[in-house]
Amino acid sequence: MLGKIHLLEGDLDKAIEIYKKAVEFSPENTELLTTLGLLYLQLGIYQKAFEHLGNALTYDPTNYKAILAAGSMMQTHGDFDVALTKYRVVACAVPESPPLWNNIGMCFFGKKKYVAAISCLKRANYLAPFDWKILYNLGLVHLTMQQYASAFHFLSAAINFQPKMGELYMLLAVALTNLEDTENARRAYTEAVRLDKCNPLVNLNYAVLLYNQGEKGGARAQYQEMEKKVNMLKDSSSLDFDPEMVEVAQKLGAALQVGEALVWTKPVKDPKSKHRTTSTNKATSFQQPLGSNQALGQAMSSAAACRKPPSGAGGTSQLTKPPSLPLEPEPPVAAQPPEVSAQTREK
Repeated sequence: MLGKIHLLEGDLDKAIEIYKKAVEFSPENTELLTTLGLLYLQLGIYQKAFEHLGNALTYDPTNYKAILAAGSMMQTHGDFDVALTKYRVVACAVPESPPLWNNIGMCFFGKKKYVAAISCLKRANYLAPFDWKILYNLGLVHLTMQQYASAFHFLSAAINFQPKMGELYMLLAVALTNLEDTENARRAYTEAVRLDKCNPLVNLNYAVLLYNQGEKGGARAQYQEMEKKVNMLKDSSSLDFDPEMVEVAQKLGAALQVGEALVWTKPVKDPKSKHRTTSTNKATSFQQPLGSNQALGQAMSSAAACRKPPSGAGGTSQLTKPPSLPLEPEPPVAAQPPEVSAQTREK
């Protein structure tokens, strides 16, 4: 109970210390082991998370919370088929679990089976109509399928439940742009820029829209803001940028005659590490900790966990590595790159 109080206060570190002591006294308590594993998963400490979840499954192979969390970790790392096998076991125990159907839907999304993904996400939405993470994912899948009116519907609903998340406004703006409602798309981008202080995709998409509208001054200002965010992320983390995002940014920079000095990779010392840096295809994940609803982002392959670990959902969206969020239609420059694929957020 003391651990739960720390969780309610948002103090994960103290909660983990309490649960660690509890596990010392009750090393075979599967609920404690599962909760501790979920907390480590939420913090991105995968090794310890896997260890505690594995111990929980050793004592109780049918513990659906631990199985769901383990499947979420596999999904985050792109092992969709293995994750689906785990989820099949969970479906027998809790067939009406919203996080389960959300994660299954995002597995199909990762496998590019979009109709199956929508079917599973609609079931999750039916079971939990007020969960914005599910609405976020539905909007993302519909954007990917170029069903912009449906995407607008689900993203608007998600914003009603999560009005402080800039990434949602960015995706809504992408949908509005494709619905040819430029005025409201600009309003959505303005709000996204105000709320999101770390995701360069927000400024890049806004810059593309302004460039297409002939406002090169505004586009140049947004491009420069994007450069600042890229440099800040490059200095503070080892994340690699999505190749499609880099390509669009370079083409837009050339069109605006800016950005020649922007370096997308960190300097490396040995040739091997340089090769890894330049050949990587991992997308960056910039997201708020969502219980994460958040993160279309993260773990774009991804599974997002419930904010309350004891409830037993898989990894948090913050932890996920995603493909990138969709980019605006590109500027009419010579060769125009395709839209960037959207990130996925899991529950």
